[in-house]
Amino acid sequence: MEILDLYDKDRQKMDETMVRGGTYLDERYHLVVHVCIFSKDGQMLIQKRRDSKDRWPGLWDVSVGGAAVTGDTSETAAERETLEELGVEIDLKGIRPHCSINFERGFDDIYLVEKELDIAALELPTEEVEAVQWAECDEIMEMIDEETFIHYKKTFIKMLFEMRHSYGTIYD
Repeated sequence: MEILDLYDKDRQKMDETMVRGGTYLDERYHLVVHVCIFSKDGQMLIQKRRDSKDRWPGLWDVSVGGAAVTGDTSETAAERETLEELGVEIDLKGIRPHCSINFERGFDDIYLVEKELDIAALELPTEEVEAVQWAECDEIMEMIDEETFIHYKKTFIKMLFEMRHSYGTIYD
């Protein structure tokens, strides 16, 4: 059972928690994180969710995603989820997310990381992830069309690939 810290609409942590999957009260939000790992040649590591998952079973997804649990910061949640789902350690100390997106019940911090990984050598330590592979942006677009990838907005996926080397929306 996961316990989540709750935040107000201004992202200030409240002195309240809830059980993941519980009933939300008005004006309370939780934090989730996503980590997109890119190779130096610009491919994104994607993961296939196990068929036993409640949400989007058997579909491909970005590298890592999950909820921050009580006591997590955004950084520690992203580091923990990456280790839990892929068995890969990353260090995000002092690193801000590349973007944060509001959704109906929370805030989604998205980290874009360049890291070379030998995916054949990965030992996936979790019951959440069935497989991983490297993918180009166009491949993910096709997978979305084929309904084998979570139905993210294509503009969002393109944005991840565009923003992977810098912060902000303006080219330097």
